[in-house]
Amino acid sequence: MADQKQHLYLVDGSSYIFRAYHRLPPLTDPEGTPVGAVYGYTTMLWKLADDLDAAHGPTHLAVILDKDSKSFRNDIYPEYKANRPEPPEDLRPQFPLIRDATRAFSLPCIEEAGLEADDLIASYAREAQRQGWNVTIVSSDKDLMQLIGEVDGARIDMLDTMKSARIYIPEVEEKFGVAPELVGDVLALMGDSVDNIPGIYGVGPKTASKLIAEHGSLTAALDSAEDMKKSKLKERLLEHRDDAEMSRVLVTLKEDCDLPQPLEEMQIEKIPEEPLAAFLEKHGFTSLLKRLGTGSGSPERANNLHPAAAEKAGDAGDVEGNSQPLPDMPKIDRSAYETVQTEDRLKHWAERAISARLVAVDTETSALDAMRAELVGISLALGPNDACYIPLAHGGSDMFDEKPEQVELEKALEILSPMLSDASVTKVFQNGKYDLNVLARYGVEVAPIEDTMILSFDLDAGRGQDGIGGGHGMDELSERHLGHQPLAFKDVCGTGKKAIPFGQVPLDRATEYAAEDADVTWRLYQHLKPRLAIEGGTKVYERVDRPLIPVVAQMEREGIKVDRARLAKLSEEFATETASLEKDIHEIAGQEFAVGSPKQLGEVLFNEMGFKGGKKGKSGQYSTDQSVLENLAKDEEGAPIAKKVLEWRHLSKLKSTYTDALQAQINPDTGRVHTSYSLVGAQTGRLSSTDPNLQNIPIRTAIGRQIREAFVPESGNVLLAADYSQIELRLAAHMADVDTLKEAFANGEDIHSRTATEMFGEVTRDTRARAKTINFAILYGISRWGLAGRLEVEPDEAQDMIDTYFKRFPGIQRYIMETLETVREQGYSETLFGRKTWFPRIKSKNQAERQGSERAAINAPIQGTSADIIKRAMARMLPALEDAGLSDVRMLLQVHDELVFELPEGDVAAASPIIERVMAEAALPAVELDVPLAIDIGTGASWDAAH
Repeated sequence: MADQKQHLYLVDGSSYIFRAYHRLPPLTDPEGTPVGAVYGYTTMLWKLADDLDAAHGPTHLAVILDKDSKSFRNDIYPEYKANRPEPPEDLRPQFPLIRDATRAFSLPCIEEAGLEADDLIASYAREAQRQGWNVTIVSSDKDLMQLIGEVDGARIDMLDTMKSARIYIPEVEEKFGVAPELVGDVLALMGDSVDNIPGIYGVGPKTASKLIAEHGSLTAALDSAEDMKKSKLKERLLEHRDDAEMSRVLVTLKEDCDLPQPLEEMQIEKIPEEPLAAFLEKHGFTSLLKRLGTGSGSPERANNLHPAAAEKAGDAGDVEGNSQPLPDMPKIDRSAYETVQTEDRLKHWAERAISARLVAVDTETSALDAMRAELVGISLALGPNDACYIPLAHGGSDMFDEKPEQVELEKALEILSPMLSDASVTKVFQNGKYDLNVLARYGVEVAPIEDTMILSFDLDAGRGQDGIGGGHGMDELSERHLGHQPLAFKDVCGTGKKAIPFGQVPLDRATEYAAEDADVTWRLYQHLKPRLAIEGGTKVYERVDRPLIPVVAQMEREGIKVDRARLAKLSEEFATETASLEKDIHEIAGQEFAVGSPKQLGEVLFNEMGFKGGKKGKSGQYSTDQSVLENLAKDEEGAPIAKKVLEWRHLSKLKSTYTDALQAQINPDTGRVHTSYSLVGAQTGRLSSTDPNLQNIPIRTAIGRQIREAFVPESGNVLLAADYSQIELRLAAHMADVDTLKEAFANGEDIHSRTATEMFGEVTRDTRARAKTINFAILYGISRWGLAGRLEVEPDEAQDMIDTYFKRFPGIQRYIMETLETVREQGYSETLFGRKTWFPRIKSKNQAERQGSERAAINAPIQGTSADIIKRAMARMLPALEDAGLSDVRMLLQVHDELVFELPEGDVAAASPIIERVMAEAALPAVELDVPLAIDIGTGASWDAAH
């Protein structure tokens, strides 16, 4: 060893502890002590030691821990880390056991009162570097990145085990835009909400990085404020200088601490098996004990995929995700579930759920419509096979039918409600929005919640070979991640005429089905939630999607009033118009036929009338889809009939989808229409709506406006529509860093006119219209042929326009190229808030598939960021209005970039600026945009009038 260069590894043990706690289910050892985090920490440390021994050959290693929650920084700033919650009750007794685990590996475990682990790490790293050693810090903590660098051949780097990535100067510069020695200056400007370091409010990472990179230090950046043009940034830098300077002290690592243990004592020796075996045996870690006995090294890694699907998934963009070691779970045993039929047993389960602090919940109902469904039963799960079903409305529909013993509905909800609303108990659902709505109609509030469907979406949107990650339904997730196929609804209720309602299913069979759903949900949560931190999904899940679930549920319950008489009149008008169009079509064709029949229409167009361009499919039938008719409409001879058929189809669809359907969808109890929003319906994160789909109503046509006129407020109220103006173009200007566009938005210019000036040298009605088409088309990765079709020009001319656009706005071309390069390399795109969208076909040999993926990949970060921003606005909106005393303002709809509210007419003046502010600042503080977000607000006696 004398000839070998010394290499010290310093493990940030505190981060391991919390990762282990949140990654694993609650476990107890033979004495009943909680050990879930201890087990996770042990497996992680074991794997680290095994991997390092095999790959990197460290000579010395120590684990550094925080001794307590206070440090000398609290004397400087009493509010330091004041936002951090107390450790969970079941984690506290595990802290000393985690220290025991470290010592069981015969590894140094170092901590010091009054100092943070980061300070000890910094002091040990610098001392080792002074002695000529190399140092690797095992952590992803950004504060520690200040230490990275080399002095006289002695190098300090970092190892992020979550990503299996080495971090050195290039990685720091890529992340912060500055060298490691200036990271503290950047941190001081941007602050840290987790540690409650103030920084300067409104200055995000990008601005902080830019300021420090331009001026070379925090002091110089702050001094520069005096000479800046008047702006919010200037005001903030001048007003909060003291906060930034104090923050710089708080983020500075103490590099001269007394070292509690000499470096020489950290030398790695072969791990003695006896103390480790004794520790594992004491706490019941039998699977690890077996592996120790066989000398197999680190525990085997669990596979998140169904075993049979693992091989097939190889080309699907790393479908399995990051598989971390998990405790073995027993196979699902439906016979282990309990049917809860008495109040005493129900109280027992409710009390256990409160003690467990985590419970999976599922409801069984009489219908799929949450606004009309009746509650039939509730299932709970507290662990694998530790689940129950609580029947509440079982028995025949006839009053003389014998009903099984079950807890009376009101009494059951009285017993369960305290647990369901207890802030210290996490309730896990699969598609929890539905369950929240059902329970809310019975007066039961549920919070806080987690949702396995949303977890899956935030981790794996688009990841599967089919482009949608294989779906996010419970049965699909169970088969993919647990290798288990749950009972299907038809298995217990039957199909067709012999189908029975769930309330008539015998209790033993109902328990197998319902309790299994809760059991599977609990298991899925244990598999999916840990991946968030490992794969970078925490930000979008915690800051965007999870807070939105109860908000969207409430919007669905609010619904919106529609004018039935107005809809009926529109239906009559549409019926008259379609009949007239049908008559015209028959006259042009010279014969009568069913216009709605693609087969008959194809034969008339291409056989009887002899138009060119007809193509038959495998069935031998001519295609008459939208594109075929649009091409035919360009032909002088075919135009009259093609245009009439397109108009007929459009009116027929609007009639069936809206004016007829909306009347049938009016809820008889509320008198309102309640759309259902899908949180996982669009790959980019946008909400989609069904029953009815309110997002496909034509926006700019006269017919679309007529339909919107039928959406009305209650008497004495008005509707308010708040719409982000050109948000995707604004985000493109920011994300592509296009100064010309940023300047135009900052000055409030008409962006399409500005583009017309840049592109064509003048602004006319025609050039502005062309510029508008090009602005949006470029962001969707349009081809020369696609643009030629939209502008009705030759492909070469369209290509010239694209070339000119990129010449005028080179940042857009650079953004497109870099985005495609990144997606091809890592398989996914990412929004400003960390939402990943996977594109497994981005390298497909099939040109159509590949180009389709490329177009989607170009737009996904922009459209996804837009979706994230409006979601953040929605989550903040009602609390902001309530704080202002405007609790009568109700948020009803979200359609594309628009939010629709209903409110008393007298509240419009007070509510409008609050709505505008919340929407304009929705990205903050997580993301600071270089362009302002503009919001158009209108009010009226109908949705159309407000638009």
